[in-house]
Amino acid sequence: MKDVRALVGKEYGRVYGWDPVNVPMARQWAEIVGITNPRYAAGEVVPPAMLQVWCMEGPTLNNYPPGSTTENPYEALKLIEAQGYPSVVAVNSELEFERYLRPGEKVFYTTRLDAIGEEKTTALGTGFFVTLRMTFYSQQAQGDERVGELLFRVFKFRPAQPAAKPAVQDAAPPKIKRPAPGISDDTRFFWDGARQGRLLIQRCKGCGTLRHPPGPTCPQCHSFDWDTVQSSGRGTVYSFVVMHYPEVPPFEHPNPVGLIELEEGTRLIAQLVGVKPADVHIGQAVQVEFNRFEVGAPEGSDDIVLPQFRPVAG
Repeated sequence: MKDVRALVGKEYGRVYGWDPVNVPMARQWAEIVGITNPRYAAGEVVPPAMLQVWCMEGPTLNNYPPGSTTENPYEALKLIEAQGYPSVVAVNSELEFERYLRPGEKVFYTTRLDAIGEEKTTALGTGFFVTLRMTFYSQQAQGDERVGELLFRVFKFRPAQPAAKPAVQDAAPPKIKRPAPGISDDTRFFWDGARQGRLLIQRCKGCGTLRHPPGPTCPQCHSFDWDTVQSSGRGTVYSFVVMHYPEVPPFEHPNPVGLIELEEGTRLIAQLVGVKPADVHIGQAVQVEFNRFEVGAPEGSDDIVLPQFRPVAG
């Protein structure tokens, strides 16, 4: 580290901004950050916290305007990295302002390697705190004027080795559960009925319209009053799809899913069981059956009863 510490105090040359301080960039920056200030909107001055922005290289790394220094202000970090400290994390970024900048000013900064601390061990690992100080100037006819300063400190370190995990012998793969359906006050009656082996359909008390999926109001007469009727569970395949991809355990693949038209006239979507995907066809007679599954609930394991439909003889 002796050669690296010899760099402390070194001054690196100018880095110029591509563009003069200007209102469009300041306006967009203020909009993104959420700052409203009539002085910025009028173009009188620009936000002071933009100081570093005016001299950034843009989307291309190290793409600085002609006349900028070709020295690397971060050479100390490269030398420390070569000695076995590959990781870096920023720990301080402190801006100080001498005054407001105004549209039309041209800005540059110089860099000084301010300090390299002694080797420290942290939760991240072992390494060195490196402090750089960038001083910003506005180019003026009577001489460059200091307008602010940025203190930038990083931790250059060798990552701590994670504790070895104990070997797990013959660990069985976790059992994949079905996702739990969303249950609300509007749909709870449907799932409670399924647990009892009953296929319940919501019915409007005002006009008698059956509706599924359930909802708080009738789409026909807009009444909020409703009750339920128990379906016979018989119906036909009105339409269907066969899911091939993606293959999501624990569902079977290929996975036939039908739009079932019930005898009562309403329709619902459900998984088809007891039939090969190639044998499903529109108009096929089906009957509901209720099957219990373990599901992954937010509080842990739970179970759910799902209405599924099986083809029956016509």
